[in-house]
Amino acid sequence: MAIAPRLPELDFEAMSAEDLLRWAHQEFGERLCLTCSWQKQSSVLVHMVSQLDLDVPIIELDTQLFFRETYETRDRLVERYGLELLPPPFVISVAEQHMQEGPNLWETDPDRCCHIRKVEPLLTALEPYSAWISGIRREQSPSRADTPKVQWSERYGVWKIHPLVDWNSERVQAYITVNEIPYNPLHDAGYRSIGCIPCTRPTAPGEEERAGRWAGSDKLECGIHQDTPLPKEMNV
Repeated sequence: MAIAPRLPELDFEAMSAEDLLRWAHQEFGERLCLTCSWQKQSSVLVHMVSQLDLDVPIIELDTQLFFRETYETRDRLVERYGLELLPPPFVISVAEQHMQEGPNLWETDPDRCCHIRKVEPLLTALEPYSAWISGIRREQSPSRADTPKVQWSERYGVWKIHPLVDWNSERVQAYITVNEIPYNPLHDAGYRSIGCIPCTRPTAPGEEERAGRWAGSDKLECGIHQDTPLPKEMNV
């Protein structure tokens, strides 16, 4: 189990998103990365990092099961901000997964599917880094409600930096609108949280933001934001 290095005793909760990003870049330098899945939070963070002129490597978490609109959003952001994405972490093809695990694993064992297509690739991608910028927000679900702005992850052996964790959805949209930032058009079609095609649906009025993910099950998270060590049987 990786032991958390000591950090300066700072009031991270009082920092703005921009100040937290500046601090993280100063503290970790080239050992800091940003992951993107091309939802609204990705759009905000890409813009913010660009505006602050921070050289932060961007890791695309591509499961190969994203919506067409998600890939198009990625391409628009790459063009707008001149992004140079790191090669995506290796993920076995959907056909290979069908052969190894059985067809439509996302239906029979969604946790296993997420582990193969998200957690394992991220474990590999984060190996060179000491800190990881993520766009998760407390408002998104009960499982994220107590997330701090800076958090040690035992699973990945890195510090997680959450600049937008205290933003609500209205603030995210206002920032995008004011700055004219490209964002995933599926958000305007009722998809408040966007993941893989088989496991994402629009949400109804009054539902939680992530209610459209793995609808009909008790699953709340894909696994990449669970910070306890992996069970032995799932270690890679």
